[in-house]
Amino acid sequence: MLRRSVIALPLILSAPDVWAKPKKVPARKPFPKPKLIALDPGHGGKDPGALGCRGTQEKTVVIAIARALQKQLLAGNRYRVILTRSIDVYVPLRERVARAQGAGADLFLSLHADSHSNSGVRGASVYTLSEAASDREAEALAARENLGDTAVMPSSMVARTLVAMAQRGTVNDSRRLAETIVDTFGKSGIRLLPHSHRQAGFAVLTSPDIPAALVELGYLSNPRDEKLLTARQHQLALARALHASIDAHFASNGAVLRA
Repeated sequence: MLRRSVIALPLILSAPDVWAKPKKVPARKPFPKPKLIALDPGHGGKDPGALGCRGTQEKTVVIAIARALQKQLLAGNRYRVILTRSIDVYVPLRERVARAQGAGADLFLSLHADSHSNSGVRGASVYTLSEAASDREAEALAARENLGDTAVMPSSMVARTLVAMAQRGTVNDSRRLAETIVDTFGKSGIRLLPHSHRQAGFAVLTSPDIPAALVELGYLSNPRDEKLLTARQHQLALARALHASIDAHFASNGAVLRA
């Protein structure tokens, strides 16, 4: 008797899901790149800057405030920060501008503390670049600050820079930045000079593509301002006000900051 051989056939399963197209996963939107802030503590090294009634040196005050502001900005993970000088060294004005440009900074703040022949004058003020000074005091201040440059900056250079800034929209951005700082300082209770936003031909503000402002944080020639500028709590308050100003500036420009 013949046995029938049984041939095992492969079992074919219908698995249409195997051939289905994979579902598209929506791409995550990249986080906005943190803005790079260039902080420029004025003077340094052989150039002490203004001297206070009690011998306080401007270079010491402004770097302390710059470091406090740097710490606050970095703490929120929304900014990157460079200092044009991080120690007590002299850096030429053009080199400060070049360092900010080379790093690709989005904003430039130069920090100072002024001196005046009238010891009763006190309060903060903010300056932006202009070929013609807004007043004699602004013109005199720019002349003093520009002494640190290796050569006198001709007005023609300022004019060319302003044309380039206007083409990029930097002039208006710088003015908005200055007005924002003035407004924030006022709301923070920080004393301001009358006509707080002024203009003059500051060499350190001549980067055509970076919104920039020079902030005079007070007068070391005034006993009360000098005392405040050397007090740690006031230094931190100034740093907070500058931090809030930077936040408000980018928010007004529609920038989304990484939280």
